[in-house]
This record gives sequence, structure tokens and C-alpha cells, in this order.
Amino acid sequence: MKQNPQHPGEGRAAARSGGLAGRLDRYFHVRERGSTFPREIRGGLATFFAMAYIIVLNPLIIGTAEDMNGQTLGIPQVAATTALVGGVITILMGVVSRYPFALAAGMGLNVIVAYSLAPQMTWADAMGVLILEGVVLLLLVLTGFRTAVFRAIPPELKSAIAVGVGMFLALVGFVNAGFIRRVPDAAGSTVPVQLGDGTLSGWPILVFVLGLLLTIALIVNRVRGAMLIGIIAATAVAIVVEAFAKVGPMDAGGGEVNPEGWSLTVPSLPTSFGDVVSLPDFSLIGNFNLFGSFANAGTIAVILLIFTLLLADFFDTMGTMVGVAGQAGLLDEKGNVPRAREVLIVDSLGTIAGGVAPASVNTVFAESAAGVGEGARTGIAPVVTGALFLVATLFSPLVELVPFEAATPVLVIVGFMMVTQVTKIPFSDYSIGIPAFLTIVMMPFSYSIANGIGVGFISYTVIKTAQGRIREIHPLLWIVAAAFAVYFALAPIKALLGL
Repeated sequence: MKQNPQHPGEGRAAARSGGLAGRLDRYFHVRERGSTFPREIRGGLATFFAMAYIIVLNPLIIGTAEDMNGQTLGIPQVAATTALVGGVITILMGVVSRYPFALAAGMGLNVIVAYSLAPQMTWADAMGVLILEGVVLLLLVLTGFRTAVFRAIPPELKSAIAVGVGMFLALVGFVNAGFIRRVPDAAGSTVPVQLGDGTLSGWPILVFVLGLLLTIALIVNRVRGAMLIGIIAATAVAIVVEAFAKVGPMDAGGGEVNPEGWSLTVPSLPTSFGDVVSLPDFSLIGNFNLFGSFANAGTIAVILLIFTLLLADFFDTMGTMVGVAGQAGLLDEKGNVPRAREVLIVDSLGTIAGGVAPASVNTVFAESAAGVGEGARTGIAPVVTGALFLVATLFSPLVELVPFEAATPVLVIVGFMMVTQVTKIPFSDYSIGIPAFLTIVMMPFSYSIANGIGVGFISYTVIKTAQGRIREIHPLLWIVAAAFAVYFALAPIKALLGL
């Protein structure tokens, strides 16, 4: 396992620590992994601020979508459960796995839940489907199948997955900040996205650019806490800008769009105690029906929905885990994550918890790499992140203080750090170079980690077969490639079955 250098003074201080600090050091392997307690705390803070947007964004997706009866879950209620489940599962991940992985409601997965599951059933039924999917995932882990699949992947493809996740993270950062935007269909252009509206305009974009440049300057000068400093500084600038320029939100209401507005959160200082503290509404907890979906949507449709969620969840976690662990130098010589079973067990529990307390599928977040970028290497960082999520259930107005434009520069920087693993891929060998390339580009282009992995696996098996090198393909990769082929062909399969 690769280790990261530590400052000699920090190492000696940790060595002298006894009592609780000493026990925490030994349990979490802090010194062994070349880290320190201050680094872990900074990493936990950076991860939280990089992914705190999910507390705002997930309710806008899950809380506003209608089920088959036209019912919604409600934004305040989903915000409370999003923070609660994310906090509890992230702390559990830190304590059980001892890795710097944080979890929350997964983007992409929540879209599937909101717009594929809910319209075919009630929200309680949809949450039951999530629980069933989580149970299947857990069984796959306990039987060793999920870990076996992970170990069957060639090391070069694992590096490609890490690079692809880095590209995906960078694109998420640019898109969430509004720096890169979709070209309207009315433009008649074949270009799907572009730089703003062709130029950089609007105060929020300036905040993003300043935050990115400041963070880069701090990173290259190896300033401790660079990413966290960048987020705080950009947020301060955003508050000042909004106070004087009155930019307002991008969604101006009534169907009107302000293209130069803040993409999600409008930064402003709280003016009253009520703007700082609010009691969370946990009334949604337990609102699930385990098998009701089969009656409403039909057995075959539910099985296909579970399969879709299962495959996306399965490989989203795998790709993120490899990418973040690789960035932290925590992979072994074969590119595997030691004690991956513990990580995958908690991840499966996150899916189940996301159904029990309606918050959507909770999975390992690629934004965990923001904490790794700050030096986090152990489970202490996610304990800090999880604790902040729990605090956020009470202080949601403060969480909404940080706009996308101030937090997303961190994602771009972390994306760069992860892309550096591209040097491990032998592109001169087309049998691995082409699948690696497809894995890398499909993640940002399709806006899905799972899609990139699927295309990479399928192309790998096809190319090896075409070369007559079938014996080099692990038997499990045949199964996974076939599963992805079905996954990508779900639309014609449903049409064939009349669904």
C-alpha cells in the first residue's frame, strides 16, 4: 500500500500521544497512513462543504417529483432526511471501514428514483424498491460476489475508472457553477454544451473563477487547508457580491430564467435567529411499503427497475471507491482497496437507510476526494463530515449559505488530481488502451460513472475476444459485461415485453 509522506514534527507528536488520541491513532491507522489529526479534520470539513449541496439539491429532485397519485414528499422533509441519513451512514463508514469515504443521496440515482420509480407507484412503494435493492446489494457483498467482481477488473481499467471519475468530477464542478451550460435545442447546434452563453458573464461566474484561481494558487504553494480556504473565501466574496449587486437566483420564478443568477443557492447573511436554526421534520421516516410496487407496477417492471438501480449503484460505488482510494494512495499493488468488504457493506446499508428514511439511495460520494486533497487518509475525516451533516439538520439555512459557485472549484481541482493516474495506462496496447479511453470519456460525456464502466467492460471483452485472447478475460467480467449489455438494452427489452 502506498503511503503519503508526513511532516516529521507531526509524526513525532502523534507518536508521543497517548490515551484517547493514541487509541484513535492505532484504530484508524493515522500515522501508518502518513496523516495527522488536523489533516483528518480539515479533510472532513472540505468533504462536507464540497458535498453539502446535496442537502439542497436532493430535496429539489426527490421532494418535488410526483408519484402515481400526484403526491410529493416535500422539500423540508426530504432536506431533513437527506442530512440525517447522510450523517449517520457517513459516520458508520468512517468507523467501520476506516477509509475517508463520505456518503449521501447519490446524484443520478435520485433522478432514477424520482422520474422512473415514482411515476409508476406511490412514494412508499418506491422506497420499498430501494430497500429491496439494498438487501440484494448486501447479499452480493456477504456472499463475496461484489468483492470478487472488484478484484477481477484489470489494474489498468481501475486506473481508467479513477481518471474517468476525475473528468466527471471536473465537469460536475463546471456545470454546477454554470461555467459550462447546455446549449438550448432552439439553437439548432450540434454542440451539446458550451462556455456559458459563449462568453463568461454574470457575478456568480466571476466568484467561481476567483475561487478556482485562488484555490489553484494555494494548492501550488502547498498551503495547508487550501481547498477549505478557497471555499470560505469564495463564499465571503459571494455574500458581498449579492449584498451589493442583488444578483438573485437563476430561477426567477414564474417560468422566468435569469441566466446570470446564482445556479442554486443565493448567498446572504442570516438576519434573524430563525434564519440560522430550524427544527428538522423527520415525519417521513418509516414511510415505505416493501412489496407494494409489485401490485402497482407489475413484477417484471419492478425487477427491471431493481436491476437498473442495482447496476448503477453497484458500479458507481466501485468507481468512486477506486478513484478516491487511488488518489489517497490507499490501493494495494494490484489496484485493490484492502478491506473493501467493509466499505461495500456500509454502502449497501446506505441504500437500505435511504429507503427507510426517504432520502433516495445513499452511496459513496466522489466529492470525498476533496477531503483526500486536504490530506485525509482515514475514517476520522468521514466521522467529521457525518457529524456536520447531523448538525446541518438543525442549521440548514447556514448550509445553504455556500453557493455552488463557491464550492465547485474544489471539484475541478480534485478532478485534476485524479486524472494524473492516466500515466498508469499503457495506451500503446490497444486491447487495454481503447477500453480505458472509452471508460474515461463516457463518464463525463454521459454524466454517469456507471455508464463509463459499462462501456469499458463491454469493449474490453469484445476486443480481447476479437484478438483471440479469451483466456485473459476473467469469467466474472463476462457476467458483468453481459449484465451491462442488458442494462443498456433495457428500452428495447421493455418495448419487446410491452412494458
